Amino acid sequence: MMRQERRERRTAELIRLDKERDSQMVDAAIERSKNLDTTIQGKYSIWRRDYENPNSDSTVRLMRDQIIMAKAYATIARSKNDTVLYNSLMKHSRENQQIIREASSDADLDPSALHQAKAMGHMLSLAKDQLYDCLVIARKLRAMLQSAEENVNSAKKKSAFLIQLAAKTVPRPLHCLPLQLAADYYFLGHKSGKDLGKEKIEDPSLYHYAIFSDNVLATSVVVNSTVQHAKEPEKHVFHIVTDKLNFPAMKMWFIANPPAKATVHVENIDDFKWLNSSYCSVLRQLESARIKEYYFKANQASSLTAGADNLKYRNPKYLSMLNHLRFYLPEVYPKLEKILFLDDDIVVQKDLTPLWSVDLRGMVNGAVETCKESFHRFDKYLNFSNPKISDNFDPSACGWAFGMNIFDLKEWRKRNITGIYHRWQDMNEDRTLWKLGTLPPGLITFYNLTYPLDRRWHVLGLGYDPALNQTEIENAGVIHYNGNYKPWLDLAFSKYKTYWSKYVQYDNPYLQLCNISV
Repeated sequence: MMRQERRERRTAELIRLDKERDSQMVDAAIERSKNLDTTIQGKYSIWRRDYENPNSDSTVRLMRDQIIMAKAYATIARSKNDTVLYNSLMKHSRENQQIIREASSDADLDPSALHQAKAMGHMLSLAKDQLYDCLVIARKLRAMLQSAEENVNSAKKKSAFLIQLAAKTVPRPLHCLPLQLAADYYFLGHKSGKDLGKEKIEDPSLYHYAIFSDNVLATSVVVNSTVQHAKEPEKHVFHIVTDKLNFPAMKMWFIANPPAKATVHVENIDDFKWLNSSYCSVLRQLESARIKEYYFKANQASSLTAGADNLKYRNPKYLSMLNHLRFYLPEVYPKLEKILFLDDDIVVQKDLTPLWSVDLRGMVNGAVETCKESFHRFDKYLNFSNPKISDNFDPSACGWAFGMNIFDLKEWRKRNITGIYHRWQDMNEDRTLWKLGTLPPGLITFYNLTYPLDRRWHVLGLGYDPALNQTEIENAGVIHYNGNYKPWLDLAFSKYKTYWSKYVQYDNPYLQLCNISV
């Protein structure tokens, strides 16, 4: 009896405590409800606090889903000649699209968005009552998905084509600059002037750079950035080779803007009389009907989307001897022993003179390797289905980068590197060993003759990769804008562009005349 009494007392106590807790919860909920702003729509519970995400896109996604379902039901309504329902669905669909526009989150939406979503929901409910058939709806959504995929693929091809086109098209300000420089070159009588500092040009004890470019502004950035970081700029000599068309402009730029203490020697590639079709494989091949067919006819696109993959085959740089002149460095500079080759889309961020002290261990080419795991190995660049390639090279051999290369010209001459290049170019006349550019023949020519430099010397990818490591970029000796997004184009990644633009002399009269600004 006593145990029974204790159980009853304990039960009564627990019930009392539960009632007190319930009463406290109700009081707290009522208190919170007094502070609730009922003017804000979308709150479905007054019993808990809703934490809003300012980047929420739930309403945007709901309205987009409604548009998809409205189009599906509208198509079915039209097939059943229900014009009233069809017109209503299309009207609500257009209203949804007008409200959404470019919104990416709910915060971007018009205040009337929720009302419109409710109205569309009511309209879809009516359509479902009249038209819903599971198999028909599934079939229609599948067809819409397939159509959307085709549109996405078509848009990707068009985008690729337009990016290639924009990357290869010279903007008007960059076209203006060489015209103004060339005009002043002839008007001011610099054509008859003589080069100064010839003893430095051929002095092997100095630091020599080779830059082959037809882009005046880009070349000026390479020279400026190199000189600014050089500890002894008076010992640096820049050998710039350009084409006949851009020679006056390039020459005039460095006459008007000589780098502090450093020597700049500008040459015209057309003055290299030894570089002719009887000696140079590429020039000989360009004169053949087969190569003309390959570059100018076989790959011409009949439509915009068809041209996306083939535009690169008709890129003028692949036909320019400036691009292939890197394989003739000993002939261009017969009295030099070492030279640093630089592309015109790089920026120098450190003193580069330690590169001349690197022991290449009998190799000809010092370069940064680009392979990571299975990427950028020889099988990416060369056709290993051809026995000429598979019998001579390792498909897993590590690729390396052109753009900043230290070349031992003494070893080059000793090993007849240019002869190796000619032999492989002759074998590739039908383009079955590799397709494009100078990197594949470079990999072949310098196979087992390339010394890997520390990766910090040369960081690549600023012209195509938006996710590079910021610390690696800032600590690099040279950064390279390889890819389509060159820093002088509007396409360039804005977060990388400042590394390049800080070496552009925007206060220069020629740049201001041509409206070249940050």
